[in-house]
Amino acid sequence: MIRNYFKIAWRNLRKNKLYAVISIIGLTIGLTVGVLIMIWIQDEMSYDKIFKDAEQIYRVNVDGKMGDNSFYAGYTPPPAGAALVDNFPEVESYTRIYRPNTDVLESKTDDGKHFFNEPEIYAVDPNFLEILTYPLAQGDPKTCLQETNSIVITPQIAQKYFGSNNPMGKILYYGKNKQPLKVTGVLKDLTNLAATVKFDMLMPVNNFEEVAYFNWSWVWLNMATYVKLTDQAAKEPNALARLESKFPEMLRTQAASAFDRIGQPYDEFLKNGNHWDIHLQSLTDIHLRSGDIVSTISDQGNIQNIYIFGLIAFFIIVLACVNFTNLATAQASKRRKEIGIRKVLGSLRGQLIRQFLAEAFLYTIISAVFAVSLVALILPSFNALSGKTIPLSSIFSNGIWLILLGMTVLTAFLAGIYPAFYLTSFNPVHVLKGSITSIKVGVLRNGLIVFQFVVAIVMVISSLVIFTQLKFAQHRDLGYDKEHILVINNTEKLDVGAETFRQEIAALPHVKEASISTGIFTKGAFGDFYVPQTSESNHPVAKDISLSSYLVDDHFIATLNLKVEKGRGFNAKFNDSLSVVINETAAKQIGWENPIGQKIRYPGGNMEYYTVIGVVKDFNLESLHNTILPFALFSKRSKSYDTDVSFISLKYKSDDPQKLIAAIENKWKNYQQDVPFDYSFLNDDLNAAYSSDRQMASLFGVFTALSIFVACLGLFGLVAFTAQQRTKEIGIRKVLGARVSGIVKLLSMDFLRLIILALIVASPIAWLAMNHWLQDFAYRIAIPWWTFVVAGTAALGIALVTISFQAIKAAMANPVKSLRTE
Repeated sequence: MIRNYFKIAWRNLRKNKLYAVISIIGLTIGLTVGVLIMIWIQDEMSYDKIFKDAEQIYRVNVDGKMGDNSFYAGYTPPPAGAALVDNFPEVESYTRIYRPNTDVLESKTDDGKHFFNEPEIYAVDPNFLEILTYPLAQGDPKTCLQETNSIVITPQIAQKYFGSNNPMGKILYYGKNKQPLKVTGVLKDLTNLAATVKFDMLMPVNNFEEVAYFNWSWVWLNMATYVKLTDQAAKEPNALARLESKFPEMLRTQAASAFDRIGQPYDEFLKNGNHWDIHLQSLTDIHLRSGDIVSTISDQGNIQNIYIFGLIAFFIIVLACVNFTNLATAQASKRRKEIGIRKVLGSLRGQLIRQFLAEAFLYTIISAVFAVSLVALILPSFNALSGKTIPLSSIFSNGIWLILLGMTVLTAFLAGIYPAFYLTSFNPVHVLKGSITSIKVGVLRNGLIVFQFVVAIVMVISSLVIFTQLKFAQHRDLGYDKEHILVINNTEKLDVGAETFRQEIAALPHVKEASISTGIFTKGAFGDFYVPQTSESNHPVAKDISLSSYLVDDHFIATLNLKVEKGRGFNAKFNDSLSVVINETAAKQIGWENPIGQKIRYPGGNMEYYTVIGVVKDFNLESLHNTILPFALFSKRSKSYDTDVSFISLKYKSDDPQKLIAAIENKWKNYQQDVPFDYSFLNDDLNAAYSSDRQMASLFGVFTALSIFVACLGLFGLVAFTAQQRTKEIGIRKVLGARVSGIVKLLSMDFLRLIILALIVASPIAWLAMNHWLQDFAYRIAIPWWTFVVAGTAALGIALVTISFQAIKAAMANPVKSLRTE
């Protein structure tokens, strides 16, 4: 019987080729999008689940507040892990990650020396690979990081330094002192590994003196700490909450001396409304549920994107099902006699329902085969668009096959259930007598058309808003010049020659200004506590404040064209070693209306007092996702702190910077032969901060185009069928003198009214959705009115083109042939 159902379904498919092609194309697109998004979602949700005992591992985060500034960071002070293990039996073990500054790695082979700047070297505790079980191709995870002069590398690094030779036991030379490191392990390829933390090399953390030096500190937040809880603590309900409730008392004991050392008695710190709390975050939650938690070593996604793209997949599949339903019910007038005869000959309604569901399954199975082939074909392009490295083999994983099977069955059911019940509901006596002259499904069919275009218009409006926000981010005045700024990295490697090198490149043609600083926008900043020492009359005593800062030379403000609102910048004519320039936000948070001449004390170093000599207009340190923070510029002559990192920024006026870069690189080699010249353009660095947003926008744009295509595909089929149904009417109208334009209007108006209704319904939905999405940006656009106009005009225009193609064809047909049509 089942075989017979599918045989009849195949005959009907061949008989109604246009209907079949439109339905299959729509279902194929729906399933293709569904499979691609499911693969993407599966990859996003699988992060860190590859590690052994992942459910027992947690990252330690610090939630802090000082004055008006709050932060939540995926970093801890160095002693946090050991303190948790020592004080709480629920914490079984810990391991830490420290990310040092970019440094040079050198190898010596038969064909000479090889030097590379390596930014992805992480320093870790010896047990790192035992807790976070990254797969090793060679070496023992228990011993490979035990020795101080050891290093574990990826296959890519092995190939880069040693070619096809076995890297085990080979020596690499690290940093300025060319410290020899022996290769004791080779990781498996991490490219496709779903892990939030990826790296090129691992070396023991005890190679870095600064970590050992700050082992007293509970405010030096430069370590990522992971703890492993006991099996019982990880599984027992509410155990995590009970454990975290004990942390404040532990901090009061452990951190008190550290806060005293920086001039911030801990109890007084808390009484002033501040806090310094520790929380545990599940390892498997880090990638998607980190929200505003700051981390520069974790690949952090957004759970909101899972919901967005999951809805897109669902709606595009539903659009394809709506096409099938609309076209199937539109065909009802053709098939009612078939159904009537079948019922008269004894067919039960259940059998007829199964027949129509079999047809839906046949269409869907054919579409699923095409969809899988299409996914395999376009997966590389999808990876490029989404920034993923999903392998082709993922299509054939058991999980994806189950998802595809479920999607196929669900799609067939959704597409076929209404036509099956509707078409089998006719009374055979009335059908065969011809008393049923029309099929009254207009309300439902029109409702489905409106639904399709509501989805399409919402996605069009959303795409326009997303692209407008990104354009706003790229062109907004950030408070400094970002165009024609070249950033030279690793200039700390020049040591005392850095200033001479800066002077030489500043003298090159086309260079307007050049400056040395310990930081540059988009690449982080030094942050610490400061104590304002005075407040103006009628104002309360200023609270302690957390400031991000750079040490800069006298040329920094001019090079970046920062706008000095009050006072002055640094100048060689003055002794600015104890001077500071702050931004407007810092002045406002402290409560200074006239900041010039006021003082702040730095609790670190020698407890120096710094006098405010200038206020610069606020500028965005990072992307527009982040608010402007209190910021300070200190003169390099102050030497109050040392970040061991340096950049040279230069402003050029050449339209062809490559010649300038070549000239700078030649001068670099005169100063430093063993450090590769490394540079970037500030504008490119800023654009990179929006890479994930652009990827989302690109995917959203593609899915929007597909949703419009699927909606128009169904509209095309319905117009074709309507024109066919009204063939005689059109012929009569032409004989009576109707023009082609009048007939096109006749066939178009009903559909265009539905598109206008869809626009009215879609507009508030799109506004609400985009208003929610924009909340992720600290600085954002107001949703422009023109996006609704453009979306509506585009929808009407595309629909009109779709309708007109068939309407004009029907209107221009020979009326004699039309009137002969049975």
